[in-house]
Amino acid sequence: MQQLKGIKILLVDDEPNIVQFLELGLQNEGFEVQTANDGMTAISMMKQFQPHVAILDVMMPGMDGFEVCRMIKKTENVAVIMLTAKDEVDDRVKGLTLGADDYMIKPFSFEELLARIYARVRNQFPNLFGEVVIGKFNIDDRRKEIKLENRVLELSPTEYELLKFLVVNHGLVLSKTVILDKVWGYDFGGEENIVEVYIRALRDKLNDKNHQIIRTLRGLGYRVDLV
Repeated sequence: MQQLKGIKILLVDDEPNIVQFLELGLQNEGFEVQTANDGMTAISMMKQFQPHVAILDVMMPGMDGFEVCRMIKKTENVAVIMLTAKDEVDDRVKGLTLGADDYMIKPFSFEELLARIYARVRNQFPNLFGEVVIGKFNIDDRRKEIKLENRVLELSPTEYELLKFLVVNHGLVLSKTVILDKVWGYDFGGEENIVEVYIRALRDKLNDKNHQIIRTLRGLGYRVDLV
């Protein structure tokens, strides 16, 4: 399990059942959580609480999540994950345009939310962590070192970044295009099959002969399952 004690999350939703469920789950994971049931309250809490992550419901009475996102992104260094019950492309585009860092469609799994929170914190607040434990993996960004069950893996710089990206986003299906963008960079001019080459190398170093750690989903991409 990820060890993320000390990370502060502001949860903003006007549905009491959702707030109660998420608040309890996040607290059990070691997060410090405060909640608000409307946009104005959320904005007033930002300065005092100074969360690392704000989880905003889009559909709220009065000030909606889009407006809250727009206002807090002007002045606060906070990662924003937006929640919506509507799977509308226009909504996702609008949220991302206003500065949202991620977007989730209700209903969603709690494990996926954790993975997305972790990814956002790692990207935006890397100095908060030395060594991070995720399942049987230990990731030490300062040493650029990954251990599996306390065994140091001999990784090239690219292998390190690829494995870290896969593990941080464990449980999520990651396409080759997304992997290329996040690991090699959007301006990479090579072929997509380089991802397959590096995945094979990682499986060898993980002794993952049966693909139980890094799984291939045909036509979709790859997913890391924690062991």
